[in-house]
Amino acid sequence: MAISCNKQEFLLRPVFHARESTTAFLPPLSLSLKLPPQSHSKVRRVVKMSATEVTSSRISYESFAIKPPEHPTYDLKGIIKLALEEDAGDRGDVTCLATIPFDMEVEAYFLAKEDGIIAGIALAEMIFHEVDPSLKVEWSKNDGDFVHKGLQFGRVHGRAHNIVVAERVVLNFMQRMSGTATLTKAMANAAYPAYMLETRKTAPGLRLVDKWAVLIGGGRNHRMGLFDMVMIKDNHISAAGGVADALKAVDLYLEQNNLQMEVEVETRTLEEVEEVLHYSSQTKTSLTRIMLDNMVVPLPNGDVDISMLKEAVQLINGRYETEVFTTKFA
Repeated sequence: MAISCNKQEFLLRPVFHARESTTAFLPPLSLSLKLPPQSHSKVRRVVKMSATEVTSSRISYESFAIKPPEHPTYDLKGIIKLALEEDAGDRGDVTCLATIPFDMEVEAYFLAKEDGIIAGIALAEMIFHEVDPSLKVEWSKNDGDFVHKGLQFGRVHGRAHNIVVAERVVLNFMQRMSGTATLTKAMANAAYPAYMLETRKTAPGLRLVDKWAVLIGGGRNHRMGLFDMVMIKDNHISAAGGVADALKAVDLYLEQNNLQMEVEVETRTLEEVEEVLHYSSQTKTSLTRIMLDNMVVPLPNGDVDISMLKEAVQLINGRYETEVFTTKFA
């Protein structure tokens, strides 16, 4: 889809799944964490460390190549603990307890099993640190870098038992995030100079992680939740009695509550676009962005009809940011 636009005012927000009840999850990027075979005659034993020798339990986001998005209540460390606890249950790793000497020390390496954008490195460090702060983790790549199949891009050294306990949780997060980042990167490159945004249709409990992966892949975050942006959609418009009435109600609410935040309104027809523009020309409004909902029409021959979309963009004529939202290619 090619549209002539100013990149400061035009955004794309496709969804990666349909609105129906079934959800197509993004394919994860295949990664592995390998422990080389150990000879008992060459096993290194861990030297016990005093509490003063263990590194600080606090990890600063400032050290991350790409910082996670902000959220006022999201507990990323709590999500890590929950993931580890659901894996360990009430007994811990019984296989490790049976087969791996508790004081065995090893070095394991991360291996990319396919090409893609790596994501979740910073989160992996947090997980290893939560399991065992004495583990030493090194990387040859940063979040957002390209990795090719067969590349060893990181390693972790320390107590074998703790590395294996952390392994699956680390890989589950990294593979999911890397798959999202890889697809986001491809779509963002194709959409340039428009920006690529995501939706709130994330896995429950993993919203910040999913949206972080979009940032790593070169996309941008839409609203984090219901609290940080006004987004007037079809149900709000229907309940308010029309798009202009919904905008008027939002403007009044923000004024009465002394709130300043972005306001986006969904439009589905050219008539609704004209109604929004007429309202904003007559009234002081907090409106910042107009969404053009499903105005790209697929044709039987596989091409697309963008005539309605182009006309809507021309009507708006740079007065507001314009956002394209489509589910018709999911």
